[in-house]
Amino acid sequence: MIDALFGSKTRVKLLHLFLNHPGQSFYVREITRIIDEQINSVRRELANMLEVGVITSDSADNKLYYQVNQRYEFYTALRAIFANEPIDATAPSRVAEKDAVNEQYLSAVAGLSSLRVAIIAGVLVKGSTSPVDVLMVGSVSAAKAKSAMAIIEKLEGREINYSVMPYEEFYYRLSVRDKFLTQILNTKHTVAIDKDSVLSQK
Repeated sequence: MIDALFGSKTRVKLLHLFLNHPGQSFYVREITRIIDEQINSVRRELANMLEVGVITSDSADNKLYYQVNQRYEFYTALRAIFANEPIDATAPSRVAEKDAVNEQYLSAVAGLSSLRVAIIAGVLVKGSTSPVDVLMVGSVSAAKAKSAMAIIEKLEGREINYSVMPYEEFYYRLSVRDKFLTQILNTKHTVAIDKDSVLSQK
């Protein structure tokens, strides 16, 4: 049934492989061995998936490696179908669940008391084209930032692109309309923290 829906048995096997191993790369012969399919059909499906953007490729040691594109628009939806995670039938609807998860994102960054500004965007906000998912501004340690992002990564099921910036640098870059900040602020985003109301003045 699912083979017919997604086009081919090979494609379904590839989706299972990639979506259950986010962040892990595989080369063609390794893939054919794991999913037990012919190399020609694997190459054909990999080319199709690359074209759509579901996977990315990179070369190393004279081999071409493939992995799931965690920033693909429908990554979360595909993981819900193909990742080997139990589905709770008593869970709230997907819309309500997504809202609840967003609250957990806010809670994760709000727990960093030294933050003066925090912006959530990118893959965490529908319709955002920001290259950064979370921008944290303040004197937060790398370890604490990483720990907070690990909470979001676990909820999201993918790696999160985040950036930490001292407040003085942020304020300066904001005042000169820095390209990096403009990319974040000119697309859809959520201001999780703005202790000095610096963003509401803009």
